[in-house]
This record gives sequence, structure tokens and C-alpha cells, in this order.
Amino acid sequence: MAEIHDLTALEQAAAVRRREISPVEITEHYLDRIGRLDPDVGAYVTVTPELALEQAHKAEARVLAGEVEENASPLLGVPIPIKDLNLVKDVPIHFGSATYDDFVAPVDDSVVERLREAGTVMLGKTATPEFGMPCYTETSVSPPTRTPWDLSRSAGGSSGGAAAAVAAGLAPAAQGSDGAGSIRIPSSVCGLYGIKPTRGRISFAPIIPDLAGLSTNGPIARTVADAAVLLDAMAHNNPGDLYHAPPPELGSFAAYADRDPGRLRIARYAEPLVPGAVVDPEVLAAYEHASERLAALGHEVVDIAPPFSADLVPQFVTLWYAFACMHPVDLTKQDRLRPLTAWLRERGYATPAPDFLQAQSALQLATRFGLLVTDEYDAVLTPTVTAPPRPVGWFEEGGDPEETFERMKRFAAFPAIYNVSGQPAVNLPLYWTEDGLPIGVMLAARFGDEGTLISVSAQLEAAAGGFWGERRPAVW
Repeated sequence: MAEIHDLTALEQAAAVRRREISPVEITEHYLDRIGRLDPDVGAYVTVTPELALEQAHKAEARVLAGEVEENASPLLGVPIPIKDLNLVKDVPIHFGSATYDDFVAPVDDSVVERLREAGTVMLGKTATPEFGMPCYTETSVSPPTRTPWDLSRSAGGSSGGAAAAVAAGLAPAAQGSDGAGSIRIPSSVCGLYGIKPTRGRISFAPIIPDLAGLSTNGPIARTVADAAVLLDAMAHNNPGDLYHAPPPELGSFAAYADRDPGRLRIARYAEPLVPGAVVDPEVLAAYEHASERLAALGHEVVDIAPPFSADLVPQFVTLWYAFACMHPVDLTKQDRLRPLTAWLRERGYATPAPDFLQAQSALQLATRFGLLVTDEYDAVLTPTVTAPPRPVGWFEEGGDPEETFERMKRFAAFPAIYNVSGQPAVNLPLYWTEDGLPIGVMLAARFGDEGTLISVSAQLEAAAGGFWGERRPAVW
């Protein structure tokens, strides 16, 4: 008989609506699992049992009052943890940094408000690296976050805690965010489906700025349908947002999970833009496997040259240096910064404003030309990362921040380009090595067209045997 964590988010919500199981039972089940298993996984930096049970009781009251029949929420009573880069009023937030060890969020992020209105339950805050800058989640405020498929290896970042929680059965789905691959990278190394939405799809109000438009919130889940309905709950705009995305033509993203995508024309390339980056043979095998799956489903798969050039890498790095300076740090606590963060901030503060603006201008110009190529296709297939999951500590081997940053660039050589262009992109968990390690591939679409990605992802998921073949790590 299936346990609660074996059920998908939508299955849990359906059981709640039928009154077969209560939100309180679901919440208690996950809190128990977190207490027993998370010390080995490192998914959560803060667990909020009192708040979670309070929200679960409120969701249960909505069910008992018959509200579900009047205004059914597809996620009512489902636990969805929040990444520790997002503000939850009256809950400590660390931003992955020991410099914020005594900071409590004064307000909710608007995406947190939307998830609460949908009746979800917040189990706690998931671990993230310092200020979300690295592509691995190893901090000074909590243990390293590990992929549940091999606890000696990293869960990626910056949504590493979110992905590890879902992959280990410590949450049915999770909110994440992505500024250079931070949803897709951990989804790849944790064997999950993750969506980086179109720029402007989800507001960062009221405090976090969206100046360059690189970063966005998004869902991480085990199934396409769960991710799509979570995206529906998260999608919104607020006054003052600089970017807006067109609404889904079918009225909801969930509707696309049941729609045949038709015959698509899909471009593909596997040459990384980052100088020195080498694509591991296992990653190439995953890429070819995905191409074969797509072709077998009747789609046309076409090889193309990379639509973006290596000239973009130093321009993006200039922006990354500057973004490391976005979080104010008390001068008396700067010695608590991790070496990589301090190194990035030093370079960010040394970057003149004209250099930053010129870099952003160059990236926009390149995007305009790149879209002339990618818009000729319904989707573009690439690897998500260049190698299988890395061992914990691998990125910081040797203690040289510059070498750490180079390793990050070479490992995460593919996903950031879609943060630059603003296009939606997903990680597809289609491949596992003989050693049982997941390796994802990335599929991107035209600006605003998450629908096509969701439709073809659901088709691939069904062809894989449903729910990506029902694979589970040993900690499950």
C-alpha cells in the first residue's frame, strides 16, 4: 500500500478533497520524515513545524466547510517548502549566509502569498548556497545538501535544498528560483522535472528587484502535471514589475499536460559556450537518448550550430560579479562570507557602472540575434549540465575561489543562456547511469511558450512509463 509520500502532489490534493486523508496527516507525515532523514540529505535549513501545522489545520477547515466544492484549489493541503532566498514573514531567512544569522523576514514575497492563497502548507525553508550564487549548495549555516541518489554527491544549486527535498520524499514538490540554471541544475542531479518560466511570468515583489530579468521563481516536482499546476499557482504580476509574460493560451498551464503537442520541429546542439568545458560521455549519452525518444514520438530533431557564441561568457560573468553585491552585508560580519562570495563581491565592487551596462547591452544584442535562430523551431534540446553529479566538496577543492568559479562555469555551461534570453526551459529526467546517477537534458521553447514544453514533457513522461518510470533513490 502506498504511503503518503508515494503520492504525487495532485494525488495528495485529490485525496484531501475526497476527505480520505487530511492536510494535518500529510504535514505530520512529512515532518516525521524530515526529522528522520534530512540530517543525511541536508535539504532544509529551517523547519517550521508550528507554522506548518497551523496552515494544515486551516486547509482542513476549508475542506470541512465545503469550500473545495465551491472554489477548489488543486493544491489545497499540499506541503510546498520555500527556498531560503525568498521572504516568509516572521520566519528567519539566511540567504545561505552566516552574515544573516539573526535576520527575520519582515514581509512575504508575493509568490509566497500566492502559494498560501492556494492552500499549500510550508514545511520550512530549503537550503540554498550563499546569496544563491554557486551551482552547489554548501554553506556555513547548514550541512551540505546532497543528491538522494548518492549521498556523497552534491544536489546542485542554487535550489539544491528544494530539489533534494522532493527527490528524497521530504516534500511532494517545491518552490525554487533560477538565475543561471538554479532550478534546472539541481533538477538534473536529483532526477526531477523543473521549470524555469519565461521572464516576467512570476513577480519578485515586493522587495527583490528584477532589473536584469535573469532570475525567476519556478516549480520543482516529480511529475509534469505537478509542476504545471504549481506554476499556475505561482504565476502572477504586481504593480512595478519591469517584465510581463503573455498568459497561457489554454487558460492554465495544467491544461497543457493533457494536450498532444503535435509534431514538433526540435533543434539540438551539445557544444558548450564556456571555453574549456567538456561534455562527459554519460551526458552525451543522455542527450542522444533524449533525441531518440523525441524522434520515436514523431518529432523532427535537427542539428544546429549553437545560436549563441562564447563571446557572451565574459559579459555574463560581469553581471554575475555585480549580482554578488546585491545583498547588503554588515561590515562587522564580512569575515563570515564564504571565500567564493567574498571573491565575487570584490570583483563586483570593482566593476564600473559603464562596464555593467555595456555587458548587459551586449547580452541583449546577442539575444536578439540568437532568437532569430531558435524561434525557427518549436524547441531546442541541449544537455543541462556537462557532467554527472559532482562529489560534495569538489567545486571548492584546493580552496582557490577563482578555480571554484571556473569549475562552476564549466559544469553549468548550458542553462544560463536562457536566463539571458528570457525563454522558458525545463529539465527532463530521462536518463540514469549504470551507477544509478540521474543526468537530465534541457529543453527550451519560444518566449512565453511554457505550454509546448509542458505538453511534450508530459508526452515523454508517459512514454517513459509514467512519472519518469517511477524511479526512487534508496533513501525513499
